[in-house]
Amino acid sequence: MTVVPDDDLMTLICDICGDSLRATACVLPDAEVVWTLVSEHGWSGSPFATGPHRCPHCSLLPTSRGGTTACGDHGPGGILGIDHLDDVTVVAATGDIDLAAGDTLRSALRHAAEMGGHVVVDLSRVHLIDSTGLGLLVRAHQDARGRGATLSLAAPSRFIRTVLHTMRLDGALPIFESRDDALAHLAQGASVSGTRA
Repeated sequence: MTVVPDDDLMTLICDICGDSLRATACVLPDAEVVWTLVSEHGWSGSPFATGPHRCPHCSLLPTSRGGTTACGDHGPGGILGIDHLDDVTVVAATGDIDLAAGDTLRSALRHAAEMGGHVVVDLSRVHLIDSTGLGLLVRAHQDARGRGATLSLAAPSRFIRTVLHTMRLDGALPIFESRDDALAHLAQGASVSGTRA
């Protein structure tokens, strides 16, 4: 499935029911980005035109197999673990961070905030992130900044780096090649800002 761009109009097509939405989309540097269309109309799915996308109704339906939605052979999203190391909480995510996995990540990030200190989100085992996941990371970043801490991302895949760059979030969220790099930087007490990888 592909979103059909037409000048300043784009058409979103739901992968589940086939329902479509045709609306004006904010012009972004990459014509393949449909982030604004997806988020403004309550849809879920990839911020890119190539999908997957789900209308608001189908986003709330359980999958035919039950449980959470899987992306190919990646598997459903979830949290592998939460580690507390001095004044840093590391949240290790896995699978696909989408609407189905949103509540799990939201809970983990809330727990990390309650622990105080810095937060590192280990994305080394995450394959896909959609508008829901991006929104959760941005909110957690703002929350951390509000309490004088830093939220850093560790080891994002090439796809996730592309999403972050396209959405211009790579300059706002500190990104590191690995969990160890993020922890080492935070241990130095340096002021974290922008991309480090």
